Amino acid sequence: MAVTLERILAARDQLRGVARVTPMVPAAWLVDRVGGPVHLKCENMQVAGSFKVRGAYVRLTGLSAEQRARGVVAASAGNHAQGVAVAARELGIGATVFMPTSAPLPKVAATKGYGAEVRFVGDTIDDALVAAGAFEAQTGATLVHPFDHEDIVVGQGTLGPELLEQVPDVRTVLVCTGGGGLVAGIATALAELAPTVRVIGVQAAGAAAYPPSLAAGQPVALATMQTMADGIAVGRPGRVPFDLIAEHGVEIRTVDEEALSRGLLLVLERGKLLVEPAGAAGVAALLQDASGIEPPVVVVLSGGNVDPLLLSRVLQHGLVAAGRYLHLQLRIPDHPGGLATLLREVAGLRANVISVEHVRTAPDLGMGEVDVSLHLETRGPEHCARVRSGLADGGFRLLRG
Repeated sequence: MAVTLERILAARDQLRGVARVTPMVPAAWLVDRVGGPVHLKCENMQVAGSFKVRGAYVRLTGLSAEQRARGVVAASAGNHAQGVAVAARELGIGATVFMPTSAPLPKVAATKGYGAEVRFVGDTIDDALVAAGAFEAQTGATLVHPFDHEDIVVGQGTLGPELLEQVPDVRTVLVCTGGGGLVAGIATALAELAPTVRVIGVQAAGAAAYPPSLAAGQPVALATMQTMADGIAVGRPGRVPFDLIAEHGVEIRTVDEEALSRGLLLVLERGKLLVEPAGAAGVAALLQDASGIEPPVVVVLSGGNVDPLLLSRVLQHGLVAAGRYLHLQLRIPDHPGGLATLLREVAGLRANVISVEHVRTAPDLGMGEVDVSLHLETRGPEHCARVRSGLADGGFRLLRG
């Protein structure tokens, strides 16, 4: 069945009592990026922590009694897994989920907690999809694809009319994009309800399969992927969403890892909202390049299921990218009081020392010299610049940083 506005509106009725109408939060701290209002659509507060339950539930309600009896199988790095598990539990259907071996532990635990059986295979979602397809052939279970099925796109598309009701004057919608089901569904709904609204899909640059695929006129598989945003690390677009994205002229932008980490940090620090790296992709796009983005803007925060260990690393990366950490390597005289003199200078510049390391084994060190590696906490890029110049003015030889 085709993906149409009529089906999307009908799916909203199906989802009542299952999926939440998630909050729309104004982000005044992003206004200066686009010169007008920016709103955050908080799907990180959705049932199971992401938008995925919308498509999963619509897909499962379309199964026959015989199909339900045979169960369902899915492949996911975590969010789709949880969406399928919740939908299957609501409908009394058995669910098996294949996940990459690197899937975040909280997502694995949550998927099991919702009642699904979890099996690990391969390193990527694409590896898990192959295993899920084989399981479908062997058992007769129905494969619930994470993005390449009309029902999935229809369910995700319910976000379109929902956000339009919350921000009727929206001009631009930024949507994180992996396989493309979410942005395709939103674009399909808005093409009829608000055809002047511009929909932009945002991909991680290290896993951006849509730009080469759109250029080729068909889905093209990436040879490799590397990104912290596991939720949108998809190596090949789905045929169903690809055709809709091409049909509706959805623009695709890419963001680098620095922008993703800065976006996550900013959403947490200024928005007081916990999101995963994929969920911060739209905010990252505003930080990296807001040119041509007309306000009012709605940014979809697609999910909040983040591994605490990954969150710690991403936040640290974001602090570095935002100029809040500074790593310096200096060469100083190796005599009593040399290090103390350096640290007094750093204290006078109001930088906080996180760690200090002495290096006496560098091959180019002269007699009576020592390299000192400093990790400092600062108040931003301008403060970093003052620390560098202050140390240089104090006669310290800066090697790196």
